[in-house]
Amino acid sequence: MLYEVAKPLVMAVVRVIWRPTVSGTENIPDEGPVILASNHLAYSDTVFLPGQVRRSVHFLGKSDIFAGRSPLNRVVASVMRGLHVMPVDRTGGSAARSAIDAGLDVLAAGKVLGIFPEGSRSPHGRLHRGKTGVARFALATGAPVVPVAMLGAFEAQRGRKYFPRRRPRVHAVIGEPLDVREIVADLDGAEESKVLRAVTDAVMDRIHELSGQERSGEYAAEVKKRMKAAAGQPLGGEEPDTAV
Repeated sequence: MLYEVAKPLVMAVVRVIWRPTVSGTENIPDEGPVILASNHLAYSDTVFLPGQVRRSVHFLGKSDIFAGRSPLNRVVASVMRGLHVMPVDRTGGSAARSAIDAGLDVLAAGKVLGIFPEGSRSPHGRLHRGKTGVARFALATGAPVVPVAMLGAFEAQRGRKYFPRRRPRVHAVIGEPLDVREIVADLDGAEESKVLRAVTDAVMDRIHELSGQERSGEYAAEVKKRMKAAAGQPLGGEEPDTAV
């Protein structure tokens, strides 16, 4: 309920200040389960993308956002849940399984699941290797994967934690749906890991075609750890390939 009430109000402010644009919204099916798979350049991606599409989008959010017992933390957690952001522990193992289950529940209800296959924001604007959660969702449900490219978000957010600059304007490009059945048709009998990787790479290839970003063969989390180590900052927990 909060999502439906807040979306037009928030976007009214966003359109006045930042004036984001979008193209390709006709590629999102009007009904049924859909996976929106986007590159991830800035915090604003989670506002500028779902705010410009007609259907409600449910995102998986890292559990840190919901942590803490202070009144403020509880208010923030309540608001995030109201905005269709689901807490997910991305440390792997059973936590990764819970993330998959949460996403499957959204798709089973015929809703739109938003996911950032890179697993984390790009620290330098490149497109990183995708994690296999997007493939697991698609193969388990048959839901079409709609690739999305956020353009200008990295440059607008650079050096700022929450609020992007007004220039450059952020533009979301929504591509044509990807049917994973066409990919797995040529992989009959292949190991699950090979199938998951093939589907994930196909999704990332499509995102790359839309974004034109320079590619990186590493996971975003690995790059961030290396950057933190070089800066003498404490390292966080690992995010394995099975993490969403």
